[in-house]
Amino acid sequence: MARSAVLFVNRLSRAMRRGEGTVAGGRVGLRIDPQLLRHLSAGRLLVAVSGTNGKTTTAALLRAAIGGEVGGNVTGANMPAGHVAALASASTTRFVLEVDEAWLPHVISSSAPRVVCLLNLSRDQLDRASEVRQLAQRWRMMATEAPTTAFVANASDPLIVDALTTATNVTWISVPSSWHADSLSCPRCTAPLDFGERWQCSCGLVEPVASWRIDPEGAISTNGRDIALSLSLPGLFNRVNAAFALAACQLLGIAVDEAAARLSQIEAVQGRYGLRRFGARQVRLLLAKNPAGVAALLDEAGTPSSEVWVAINAQVADGKDPSWLYDAPFERLAGRDVTCLGERRLDLATRLEVDGIASRVVDDVAYLDNAGPLVTIIANYTAFQSWMRETTTW
Repeated sequence: MARSAVLFVNRLSRAMRRGEGTVAGGRVGLRIDPQLLRHLSAGRLLVAVSGTNGKTTTAALLRAAIGGEVGGNVTGANMPAGHVAALASASTTRFVLEVDEAWLPHVISSSAPRVVCLLNLSRDQLDRASEVRQLAQRWRMMATEAPTTAFVANASDPLIVDALTTATNVTWISVPSSWHADSLSCPRCTAPLDFGERWQCSCGLVEPVASWRIDPEGAISTNGRDIALSLSLPGLFNRVNAAFALAACQLLGIAVDEAAARLSQIEAVQGRYGLRRFGARQVRLLLAKNPAGVAALLDEAGTPSSEVWVAINAQVADGKDPSWLYDAPFERLAGRDVTCLGERRLDLATRLEVDGIASRVVDDVAYLDNAGPLVTIIANYTAFQSWMRETTTW
């Protein structure tokens, strides 16, 4: 009955054009049967992907790497209502679920995924989300309550390492990253961390030895064996996402080389990274919603073209507090032709001025429709969605 209600309400939602029909039915189904996620997960092979940045892309890569028919909450509805909607609407026995960080403990206890990928933890939407270290403490309790769960986890993130102290089945991945602003002090004793070749603390907390590694050039290896990977998605951060997908496949008994070959087919994920058209311009859309996300994009010297448009909104989905802009390393845009867009374009222009970066503020995007070279558009959630509507496939 609960599953039928999910399907009916979601069909009705789409018919009435009240949304994509991926959440409303799930909420109704969970009201009827609070254990619906557990019931719909029974007998299925599930993999969960969670973290502050990269969930959607890693989940998409993982579905491709597994091969064949693999279900998932592909619209990005990553809380239980979206999970039950996805599970109710598909008959496939294999699923990859993108999971909101705050809901991960509930999803693990309810659905018992075969593998859980933990990508990273950083501040995000603090106007309504827990402080990141409080979230890490919840993950630590989660690992204590499910000690045998198979995790694929970021060894370079001290918050994740401390959270998995009691976990007994962890595949560690060493990740090159310049972003440490959310874990400068030890999550266990609060002393300053030493970020050398491996981070460590005087209390004894230290970066674990990883069986998977991504070097600063993007080369991926496992236990000393290089993995050949031709990836169409740009950036070192996407090679990191791919490594998590491959490590999860290994735990599922899937040949890593075969999984890697399947990843080359992915050119875009929900409009991200692919080339699109805006009038006479060719554009590449990138999503960044917090300081760590901006850092990951701007770490790639070749990612932004000489012309960069940055679009920032502050709606509910974005987080209504745009003060995070001052923690993002926008100074790396120095020397670029930068345009400020979105509802908070003046906030953004002010932030750039702090670092002496010249920019222009544009109120109407119609003025941008002219010929020119490739433009990189960096946008947060609702600004990204707006640009998806403004552009077409190339």
